[in-house]
Amino acid sequence: MKSISIRKIQPRDNVAIAQVIRTVFEQEGYPRTGTAYGDPQLDFLYETYQAPKSQYFVVEFEGRIQGGGGIASLDKGDTSTCELQKMYFLPDVRGKGVGQQLIQQCLTAAVQLGYHHSYLETLPQMKVAQHVYQKMGFTYLDAPMGSTGHTSCPVWMIKSL
Repeated sequence: MKSISIRKIQPRDNVAIAQVIRTVFEQEGYPRTGTAYGDPQLDFLYETYQAPKSQYFVVEFEGRIQGGGGIASLDKGDTSTCELQKMYFLPDVRGKGVGQQLIQQCLTAAVQLGYHHSYLETLPQMKVAQHVYQKMGFTYLDAPMGSTGHTSCPVWMIKSL
């Protein structure tokens, strides 16, 4: 069996990671508005994550992009808080500990970039993801932070780094 690798996004990955994210939303029946699915930058993640204090990673399995996730400054948030963003995986890599590995890689990058907190938003249906986030030290918040535009994501979590 080929190994799973996590690496920084490259320009050639844009189409594949956008397709992964859209596929997850379509397969799971998640809302397409007010979520990452409708983000205008979804087709240009490499370029988006060239912004200061941001990084995006892709997950490769058997030679294909199967997931990804990243961090960036929280829009209209305080400068010490990053947002864990666009973390999605196709079924082939779920349940293999990849989520925890990728979250750890993102949080390590966040610390190196000078962040003190990591915030995220998710959907209520994403119970497995929430469980993983809790295992990684995220706790629930009562209200959103910043201005992400993800109005369909009413579950908010934060972690001190």
